[in-house]
Order: sequence, then C-alpha cells, then structure tokens
Amino acid sequence: MTPFAALHHRPGRPLLLPNAWDHASAVALAAEGYAAIGTTSLGVAAAAGLPDGAAATRAETVRLARRLGRGGFLLSVDAESGFSDDPEEVAALVVELAQAGVVGINLEDGRADGTLVPSAVHAAKIAAVKAAAPELFVNARTDTCWAGRHDPGPETVRRLEAYQQAGADGVFVPGLADPAAIVALVERLAAPLNVLWTPTGPGFAELAALGVARVSLGSLLYRSALAAAVATAAAVGAGGAVGPVPGYAEVQALSMT
Repeated sequence: MTPFAALHHRPGRPLLLPNAWDHASAVALAAEGYAAIGTTSLGVAAAAGLPDGAAATRAETVRLARRLGRGGFLLSVDAESGFSDDPEEVAALVVELAQAGVVGINLEDGRADGTLVPSAVHAAKIAAVKAAAPELFVNARTDTCWAGRHDPGPETVRRLEAYQQAGADGVFVPGLADPAAIVALVERLAAPLNVLWTPTGPGFAELAALGVARVSLGSLLYRSALAAAVATAAAVGAGGAVGPVPGYAEVQALSMT
C-alpha cells in the first residue's frame, strides 16, 4: 500500500483533501500541514479561461502537475474524464502524470452536457490506467447524483461496483449527502468512499462516523478565494475594513518553495 493509499484506510479518520488550483495555493496548504493536496479541475480551467469538464485543459493539468509533483507533498490530480474516451489515451496521460510525481487521480464519468459516459467505457479507462501505472491511486468518480439519478440508487451502485472490479482504489460520489445512503454504500463497497463536503451536508466529524474514507473540498477553496477578492475590493471602495491577508514577502516566498 502506498503512503497515499494508506491515508484512505484509517477507520474514523478520513483524509481531508483540500484542492489547489496553482502553485501558491498548493504550497500554502502544504505549509499548513496537509500531507496530501488535490487539484480542482474547475479552478485550473477557470484560471486559464477555459470550460471545466469539456476536455479542454489537458495541457494545463499536465503543466500544473509537473510544477507541483515534486513539491514535498502527496499530489492527487483531478483529470476530469481523462480528456478522452480512448482508454489508451487516458493511460498515456496518467503515465505523464505519474512521471511528474503525481500519486493519485480522479477520473469522472460525467460529461459536460450532464450525461454519463457508459460505465463499460469508464471501467475500461480505469483498467488501462491501472495496467499502465499500477501504484497510482485511482479515485473513480460517478456523477449519478449530479445527473439527477436517485441518491444513491441502483445505477450508482452498479457503476461503482464495475469501477471496483476494473481496479479502482477508491470511489467518489459528489452530491451524496444523505447519511443513510452514505452508510449503505460504505457497507456495500470494498473500496474507500470519497464524498464532497458541502455546507448543507454532514459535517466532517459526522462523515467520519458514517465511515467515509476521504472528504474532498473540490472547487470550494477556489470559489471562496474569488468571493474574498471581490469582497475585499468592495470593502476598500466602501471605506470598510479589510481582514488580515498574507504580506507581499510571504506570498513571494511561496513562489520560491
């Protein structure tokens, strides 16, 4: 078991995975003691002026992975759907990421139009990735909840079981928030369950008690940073107070780490 995989097998102690979108955000989070950092595909895409989930950010994703992969922390990359429906192309991408120092990836079965990739296609991608990079942790994500399916429903279970059988090391169901549904999946599946934290869902301690192995923050930090930037500009214009922020030298130091 790799060090990153081991973080998913600590009963009662889920991995809290914050998601960065650039070098400074990743290094700042690592400096706060997070052993593992993820990336957010929305943050990476939006920062480049590109759409998320549309296979438009392969180059940006690889470039960021090369910058962060040797940063002294465990790096997991949100690779959308692998930027292709060809399993061999997805495997080639993952080999690039692994060579850059990445230890985990997210692969999602959702499409930009709200539909889902056929489960057999997604399973084939997972199998190809595991054959090409056996030590890399594959977090197989299904977007059934976001696509309007019943939560968690038989299709969610069917897809997750197929992804397990294809070799996924963990499974991820963003949008899953009902405690009973979470417990049902934890009890049914062998792979560690990852959920996305939401303000209206169970808190971190409750998710731990439910048996969740990994709690991701997704694009939350990026969206929070945008909100803070806009709010700060408005506060200055209104003559209001501005909260404490990192100094110039502190941020400059992040770029040299």
